[in-house]
Amino acid sequence: MKEEIKTVFGLQQQHKFGLRKTDAKTRIGKLRQLKQALENAEEEIFAALKSDLRKNRFESAVTELFFTYAEIDHAIKKLKEWMKPKSAGRSMSNLFARNKIYYEPKGVCLIIAPWNYPLQLIMSPLISAIAAGNCVILKPSELSGATAGVISKLISDTFDVKEIACFEGDADVSTELLKLPFDHIFFTGSTAIGRVVMEAAAKNLSSVTLELGGKSPAIVDETCDLQKAANKIAWGKLVNAGQTCIAPDYVLIKENMLNDFVIHYKAAVQKMFFEESTINKNDYAKTINTKQFQRLNKLIEEALHDGAVLAFGGKSNEQDLTITPTLLTSVAEGSAIMQEEIFGPILPVITYNNLQEAIDFVNRKAKPLALYVFSDNTIHQNKIINETSAGGTCVNDVLIHIGNPNLPFGGINSSGMGSCHGIFGFKTFSHERAVVFQSKLGLTNMIYPPYEKKMGLLKWLKKLM
Repeated sequence: MKEEIKTVFGLQQQHKFGLRKTDAKTRIGKLRQLKQALENAEEEIFAALKSDLRKNRFESAVTELFFTYAEIDHAIKKLKEWMKPKSAGRSMSNLFARNKIYYEPKGVCLIIAPWNYPLQLIMSPLISAIAAGNCVILKPSELSGATAGVISKLISDTFDVKEIACFEGDADVSTELLKLPFDHIFFTGSTAIGRVVMEAAAKNLSSVTLELGGKSPAIVDETCDLQKAANKIAWGKLVNAGQTCIAPDYVLIKENMLNDFVIHYKAAVQKMFFEESTINKNDYAKTINTKQFQRLNKLIEEALHDGAVLAFGGKSNEQDLTITPTLLTSVAEGSAIMQEEIFGPILPVITYNNLQEAIDFVNRKAKPLALYVFSDNTIHQNKIINETSAGGTCVNDVLIHIGNPNLPFGGINSSGMGSCHGIFGFKTFSHERAVVFQSKLGLTNMIYPPYEKKMGLLKWLKKLM
């Protein structure tokens, strides 16, 4: 595998110079090839996602496959415009010049994807990389092995390895890949592994995009429609059994609203994921593996030991890796469950007395990938947005910002760096190159030496520059 990786990397390093010359028509053709390959493999994809995560076909279609189709269609529609050099303003140094920004491919790129949305989170950056004219090596997660196998076959059947290649395997494969001097690395996963990726990239001065995670809060105030808020939070938390990087990680709510929230949340969960008193496993995904299952159960146990109250759920079945939707109240801020991203179907609820308390609570923690505000008070909405920091924010909804390719998606600090989707993904995989076409009337000779006779120009230059 080590030698194969080096061979493919070498082929792509040679091929990238030809690929950078491709026009929009050629790249659009490649995007259409990718979409056709995905459409041909739909049944295999649905079966693989069911095998890896017990995803319902409808959920897989909406959150993985159709999401990817929409990204491809958007790129095809917009690519010609994205690729056009953009005019830039003038300054004193190039007063009569033409100034342009050119978008050139970065070159050979590495995309390392996670297991929780194993199709969407590898295809989305791949679409941007193709649109920008790059060669790409893909590394899907071995934890979602069935989907990784489908992706690997799909890529090898559709593209030459000198342009796009896929390597399956465990962390050793990722380690070998990260030793190579890629022109760009796009990683989606945990903050801890993100640090490892960035450290490896630094040795080769490779640019990086890190899509990480963190504890994404939902702040609920007394002016919102509480039943609607509970419904939306329940869906956002429990889609893919909570294994979503932008899932609401915990709720901050006014103390006098807690009991009503618990009632509405229970009702929403029962309606969406239960048949009478039994969890509907046809609609409810499973935890990815035993290690994650045991980690989540330990978080519940430790939270209860620290004084949390089990308001709902808490049942688990290791045989089929199912943890029922779980709601915890009276959770201690120092509990382990409030220190790490949960990434499962457990929702802690923290109460506050005034909005500033909730804001201060959020600001005591690392900057999250997403922040959700449930309020019908525009003053409250703006106060929360202006006094906190997050990768993205939804007001009176959850998750939906990721579905708009006209918005950047990405984190900040420990929740990530860089953006993806739409034009933002195209720019991520492109170098914005400044180009100046100087005119014959250029004035730069005014600042050439000898300087003594030009000292009188300094006052004038100070005002103009």
